[in-house]
Amino acid sequence: MPSDHPISGASKILILGGTTEARALAERLVAEGYHVITSLAGRTADPAIPPGDIRIGGFGGVDGLVRYLREEKITRVIDATHPFARQVSENTATACAAAGVPLERVDRPQWQPQPGDQWIDVSSLTEAAAALPAGATVFLALGRQYISAFEGRDDCHFVVRMVDRPEHRLPFRSHDLLLGKPSPDAAKEAALFTLYRITHLVARNSGGDAGYGKIAAARALGIPVMMIGR
Repeated sequence: MPSDHPISGASKILILGGTTEARALAERLVAEGYHVITSLAGRTADPAIPPGDIRIGGFGGVDGLVRYLREEKITRVIDATHPFARQVSENTATACAAAGVPLERVDRPQWQPQPGDQWIDVSSLTEAAAALPAGATVFLALGRQYISAFEGRDDCHFVVRMVDRPEHRLPFRSHDLLLGKPSPDAAKEAALFTLYRITHLVARNSGGDAGYGKIAAARALGIPVMMIGR
């Protein structure tokens, strides 16, 4: 925690979570005796629940978050959301400023290319979709809300991994659907890529250990990665 805003024993801390870092932070602060509320977006059916109080779902925009901070007498907010959850972070910064509540951002470092990596740096989902060659078998390491940019690529086969089964059929002419979470074990991810004959990986540079297995697997197999920058 930054030294200019120390957490006091009377703090009531709201963590905007859903990430590994948020869970670890909640565990530590609860163990130290702080009143912690972790807010989860509710996008997955069976999220990992950290210790402390839990709330699930959105706040209703900036105004809703301002009301919540005031009604719950929150003394500190820690934004530990996904590095690509930009709208949430922007709304949180605006709401905390309006409510006069100190805000911290926990941002994990980005992955850095290593020898053997074949990264193709792109700035958006649209650019990643356009960069894929015809006939590619593509592993989409993205949440379900981010796959629509690829639905026009009827000349590719997509392998899509999701935590929960989607309510509707995916918008691809040719695809395989896998249910589960990414493994930090590069060997397991490499075996999966080999089984499905993956030729290209699309990933966001979200950083962290939990999702790095697929990046290391792509390096080991010589698979190009369309790496979407923050």
